[in-house]
Amino acid sequence: MIALAVLVSGSGRSLENLCERIDAGTLQARIALVMSNRADAYALERAKRRGIPTCVVDAEKRLTPQDFSQAAFTAIEASGAELVVLAGFLRLLPIPGAWDGRVLNIHPSLLPAFGGKGYYGDKVHSAVLQRGVQYTGCTVHYVTNEYDAGPILLQKVVQVRPGDDVHALAARVFEAEKEALPEAIHLHCARG
Repeated sequence: MIALAVLVSGSGRSLENLCERIDAGTLQARIALVMSNRADAYALERAKRRGIPTCVVDAEKRLTPQDFSQAAFTAIEASGAELVVLAGFLRLLPIPGAWDGRVLNIHPSLLPAFGGKGYYGDKVHSAVLQRGVQYTGCTVHYVTNEYDAGPILLQKVVQVRPGDDVHALAARVFEAEKEALPEAIHLHCARG
């Protein structure tokens, strides 16, 4: 059973999904820490209700990216986490060498399309619709020190339907994310 640190910036829907999978016995993991860069992230409330340790690092955005990374990974290592999962985490997180290949991110498009700095959440879905592509989806990838550029572990395809708006498309992509993230954690563990 792998120990996870889940990093969040928002509501924590992906965190809740992971908790539900763990409770159901379909994900062999435990969440050792939920960390946010925002003190008002609702995900922290979700974690507290489940008795999961939480922490907030640099909500005031005073630290440089390197100092932020050092503070974050100090807390992650203290929690005993073996794998970091970025689940709606909206801040650049430089990855220390010791954690290379042990930090996953889920992104709401089929990378490399619609990825990089500034592409997150509804901004991605809006760009997909504006471009007129027929398929989008989600990608779980290993995090490197460049936005959305790390090795891809898993992708799920979602068809863009006529008449889709941002909210309808986002809802279907999130359903794919709910499957993709636990599967990617399982794949990571299977790779040893």
